[in-house]
Amino acid sequence: MPADSRLPVSGQDAVHRHLRRLLDRHSRAPFRKPCAEHSRRAFADSFERYQRLAGGSRLILDSGCGVGESSIALARRFPDHYVIGIDQSAVRLARARRTAAAWPENLDLERADLVDYWRLLHDAGGQLDRHYLLYPNPWPKSCHVGRRWHGHAVFPTILALAGALECRSNWPVYIAEFSLAVELLSGHAATCEAYVPLAPMTPFERKYLAAGHPLWRCRVDLR
Repeated sequence: MPADSRLPVSGQDAVHRHLRRLLDRHSRAPFRKPCAEHSRRAFADSFERYQRLAGGSRLILDSGCGVGESSIALARRFPDHYVIGIDQSAVRLARARRTAAAWPENLDLERADLVDYWRLLHDAGGQLDRHYLLYPNPWPKSCHVGRRWHGHAVFPTILALAGALECRSNWPVYIAEFSLAVELLSGHAATCEAYVPLAPMTPFERKYLAAGHPLWRCRVDLR
């Protein structure tokens, strides 16, 4: 197995014992951290383009899109939708624009902090038809459970954006926790399952498949 394709190393082998407490706290207290100005500009620009170019289309958000491979694939798979891919790295997004063989007309990539973008989209009344979180940083140390998206204070906002939500990881604990968090906060049943994609959507997914990692996903329809 390649050295850069190791499975997450963690002393935690089951759902974190403090996750329910974190979720209860986040559900009771609104997250009020100020949004960064560059995120505000990115949101305003991308949302204006979406409304102007495809205001009647259903919206897909590819959160943490990296080099945009998954965003391009989604735009081609759902040509009647508008896809916005968000990543915090200008370098990764620039690579996406350089390497794309053909740029779908229903695709926009923006550099922004995800935590800010989700809240700004929610505050603007945005609703998603589909939402993808493909291989987020698992933060496998037990003490970092609050940094995982389902343990973060922004998680109620993620759920409020609705859509058919899908999260993938090569760490089953992450998906088990994500599924539990979805069910506790939304009341919707989530599917937690081992998953073998027909074609990889991201460089991480391709690397993990080549290394023989088991892959996992959580899916829930919040529409």
